[in-house]
Amino acid sequence: MGVVTHEASGGTAIAGLGITEMGKVYGRTATDFAVEAITLAAADAGLALSEIDGLLVNPGVKNDTDLRLQSTLQMRDARLLATMQGFGSSAGQMVQYASMAIANGMADVVACVYADAPLTEGKRAGASYGGQKRAMEGVQSLQFAAGLQAAPERYAVAARRHMEAYGTTSEQLGAVAVAARQWASMNPDAQMREPITLADHQESRMIADPLRLLDCCLVSNGAVAIIVTSSDRAEALRQPPVHVWGWGQAHPGYVNRRDSEFGLVTGAAPSGADALAMAGVKVDEIDVRELYDCFTYTTLVTLEDYGFCAKGEGGEFVASGAIAPGGSHPTNTGGGELSSFYMWGMTPLSEAVIQARGQGGERQVDKHDLVMVSGNGGVLDFHSTLVVSPHRKS
Repeated sequence: MGVVTHEASGGTAIAGLGITEMGKVYGRTATDFAVEAITLAAADAGLALSEIDGLLVNPGVKNDTDLRLQSTLQMRDARLLATMQGFGSSAGQMVQYASMAIANGMADVVACVYADAPLTEGKRAGASYGGQKRAMEGVQSLQFAAGLQAAPERYAVAARRHMEAYGTTSEQLGAVAVAARQWASMNPDAQMREPITLADHQESRMIADPLRLLDCCLVSNGAVAIIVTSSDRAEALRQPPVHVWGWGQAHPGYVNRRDSEFGLVTGAAPSGADALAMAGVKVDEIDVRELYDCFTYTTLVTLEDYGFCAKGEGGEFVASGAIAPGGSHPTNTGGGELSSFYMWGMTPLSEAVIQARGQGGERQVDKHDLVMVSGNGGVLDFHSTLVVSPHRKS
């Protein structure tokens, strides 16, 4: 772990949040959604679009949005403009780079956006992120011949390794799904609000052994945008500011070799340690956890790697009810990607903003002084972590 000494994060805050309608919303492009989300985020902050002088765009898997979004928004004289591709870790990275840019005078108000429109009317959701068959030769072709073509199959390998190493069970993964749905039932904007039981999880069809349908995230059309600015400016704007205390990135570069820790330890471990060190807090001071949950296993292993429970004890931890409403460690309080909506790292980040502002309504966690946010991209390849708070960093 590198020692983080830069204090810029204490001087920046998330001042605006824009979330479009989510789910089966047809007839609109990713760019359409992106424009709406940024417009909503600016209005949420009480800013005019003309006051935004920085734009960071996460283009998604299909690169449906790019730098031309500036022209679509009719933004003039931008001082910071870039696309960023860290897959599910992009949201956390964008906040980091926006904060660094603001601290160093590169921009004053930065919009960060992710938009996606994979769903097509009449086609099943699972086909939206289907594996792409690529021409490969030699050893590289073996993984595709073995069926490792899409994310569920690859995450299934990681989950199975965790099971074999630590005795994690399918029922314990199911506890994560049930908890996420319990939170989603209190979120009026969640796609899936109907309660589920552990029996429902166990009866759901197998997608890639050991991952069942209810172990897998949703597929959504929509967009989320945030506005990052200085803490001073944020405090003078419309919404309660969400101050950025700490951040970290970690990209393990796993290889398909026997000595790899793939599936056992993720980049959440070093990135979380760096974010906590920068924030100047300990893991047991975190009140709310908004974790990237593309699969139930991801929630479980991230809880371990951040240190909320010991390595290998994640299964027992989630099965205890700790992460569910009323539990000791409220986690993914909007329903996460499993039950609310799937906007890559913007899903956990948007809920972190809502909780830190105290605007969660029925699902609001009473104590929300420190919120940890995780992002995970690829198949445990890319990681980002944020620590945010409704209070300025002293």
